[in-house]
Amino acid sequence: MAKPFFRLQKFLRRTQFLLFFLTAAYLMTGSLLLLQRARVGLPPGPRAPGPLQALPVAAVALGVGLLDSRTLHDARVSPELLLGVDVLRGPLARPRPRPGPRWLRSRNSELRQLRRRWFHHFMGDPPGPPALSPEAPQPATSSRGTYVGCFSDDGQERTLKGAVFFDLRKMTVAHCQDACAERSYIYAGLEAGAECYCGNRLPAMSVGPEECNHECKGEKSSVCGGVGRLSVYRVEELQPGSRKRRTVTYRGCFRLPENITHAFPNSLVQANVTVETCSGFCSQKEFPLAILRGWECYCAYSTPQFNLRDAVDSSLCGQESEAQRLAEYCEVYQTPVQDTRCTDRRFLPTKSKVFVALSSFPGAGNTWARHLIEHATGFYTGSYYFDGTLYNKGFKGEKDHWRSRRTICVKTHESGRREIEMFDSAILLIRNPYRSLVAEFNRKCAGHLGYAADRNWKSKEWPDFVNSYASWWSSHVLDWLKYGKRLLVVHYEELRRSLVPTLREMVAFLNVSVSEERLLCVENNKEGSFRRRGRRPHDPEPFTPEMKDLINGYIRTVDQALRDHNWAGLPREYVPR
Repeated sequence: MAKPFFRLQKFLRRTQFLLFFLTAAYLMTGSLLLLQRARVGLPPGPRAPGPLQALPVAAVALGVGLLDSRTLHDARVSPELLLGVDVLRGPLARPRPRPGPRWLRSRNSELRQLRRRWFHHFMGDPPGPPALSPEAPQPATSSRGTYVGCFSDDGQERTLKGAVFFDLRKMTVAHCQDACAERSYIYAGLEAGAECYCGNRLPAMSVGPEECNHECKGEKSSVCGGVGRLSVYRVEELQPGSRKRRTVTYRGCFRLPENITHAFPNSLVQANVTVETCSGFCSQKEFPLAILRGWECYCAYSTPQFNLRDAVDSSLCGQESEAQRLAEYCEVYQTPVQDTRCTDRRFLPTKSKVFVALSSFPGAGNTWARHLIEHATGFYTGSYYFDGTLYNKGFKGEKDHWRSRRTICVKTHESGRREIEMFDSAILLIRNPYRSLVAEFNRKCAGHLGYAADRNWKSKEWPDFVNSYASWWSSHVLDWLKYGKRLLVVHYEELRRSLVPTLREMVAFLNVSVSEERLLCVENNKEGSFRRRGRRPHDPEPFTPEMKDLINGYIRTVDQALRDHNWAGLPREYVPR
């Protein structure tokens, strides 16, 4: 009887120990989860303002300092207390918008910040591009070009000095070859698995093929160079449909500079020279401009002595060859070759002492302004957000933490005192709200390069979007005028009209010295990689009279606030007249 009782007692003791162990493990797991959740509790991101901010008069009060921004956000403050009953009976009085469609909820700040932390957790200290095994490096057999070899790219100047492209996720050998062939380059070189360089001349010496050992980001088992190493192909045949950019563009008629030999480093003189002959010759020499005068062909870059803003009447170049030569006029053509004097970019060598924002309302051209600033200064720009599309197209500052101070300035759409006062200074980019709203709606519905479909414009999405975002356009400018410590106000339209002078002012504000030749190079590459393609919507004016009344009120509010802060008002073209 004692023996079975002893076995039962032993079993119960073991069970008790097991239960204790499981309970302790459960409590420890719960504690870790709570700590992890506490780690990711972050401040909210950008958001469309509430209905009280959607009132121009209230926005004026906020802009001139009569009201604190927290007052306008306080739900207990009566609208009648701010504006009066008569004002609220007008068309600007609207109920609080209901939770919007998917695109309106996409700015959920917590999810965005969680994604950002997740990305930096895995990408903050990357181990480097995946390297192929010693037996694996093989030139891509599916490409139409001929593999030339592996070349060093470690020097001060690029081995291939032509165009530069990035695709940090989907780079393939064929993609790089097509990009170079479209621009009339002979060689295409791939580096570090994701970078593509083009050119027409190669150095005499190559390195061992084993040094090109990185896998293409978008094509497994294919070699795409290495760190400081180029896998070079000779482009022999274009892929189908790739000839669209292999064209020559007429830039106008110009007076020749006084010292032709100094201004134009390469020339070709032959009887019956044609535009195609001259362009092909200059493309081979890797020059972006082909200049034709009679039977003389010159190749050049745009310089202060010969820039493309001083065109004359085209009839002066329409004379016979001998008369045209004596008259000192020439025809200028843009070759498919890219001006590469300003394509090199890097992070700041030391942390910046001044924390600068590039602030704008969404759709105001912030990405285009970043493209201009990066090419003008040679330094990457950062971002408060992470946009994988921009990162994959070469905006490497997207991956860098926005407070690292390794970038020349930081993109932000934020407004509000706390977010603004984090920056020491800011370039405030303002665009016509009519254009900004259309651009942002297109981006939300069709991405950076597409147009919203007709069904989007005709649905309830569009009026809901205007009612919510139009007030944000106004409050964004007013907040930065009120809380910004040091501002440079730049109008998008002025940057379009007068690019070099406006960009020179922006670069000086960033405290960077830039040569005039580099600014002219930016002018030649001003469009960047984010021009919208596809079919535009049928209705070019999607704004109803009620929408125009609402937006025009915000325009007048912002215009007055700018003048009160000693800035020039908004351009007159902002208000439809």
